[in-house]
Amino acid sequence: MSELLPDKNPGESKGELAFQAFCALVFLGMIGMVFYNAMLRYVFRSSYPPSEEWSRFLFMYITFFGSIEGFYRGRHIAVDMLTSLLSGVTKKAVDIVAQILALGALVLLFIGGISLVQQTMDTYTVATGVNMAFINGALPVMAFVVIIIRLREFWLTLRKPASEFLKKEKEF
Repeated sequence: MSELLPDKNPGESKGELAFQAFCALVFLGMIGMVFYNAMLRYVFRSSYPPSEEWSRFLFMYITFFGSIEGFYRGRHIAVDMLTSLLSGVTKKAVDIVAQILALGALVLLFIGGISLVQQTMDTYTVATGVNMAFINGALPVMAFVVIIIRLREFWLTLRKPASEFLKKEKEF
């Protein structure tokens, strides 16, 4: 899929930089919380329970928002063992089927995420008292954004001529 999207690195927009800064802050916050709690355990032989919860929540956020970044950049894990052997119409057809299946899985993830948020709207965490819908809300947000990204890739695949779907060179 990454050959369908232009390289996003040169001239990043302010929105892209702001999103990267947000992800960096979430990641640094998680690291800071874990370090803080580790120091409390080592020095005072006790911990701060809200720190454990917040680090767990930030880990969930960085996982979901980091996956948006991965999909946007085309750097997600992709197994291309079969498609690297194909070219032309066959490769295009396999790519289209794979993208339809991926979109189906993302739609299920989105629907399941909404259901999870609805089920946890009246649930609060023990140490921090945060509503779990706020924490679990990152899942449907991530799924929705990735669906938009995948729909764009799907549209580009449909418009790309089959003659441009070339067999990949073997890399050693």
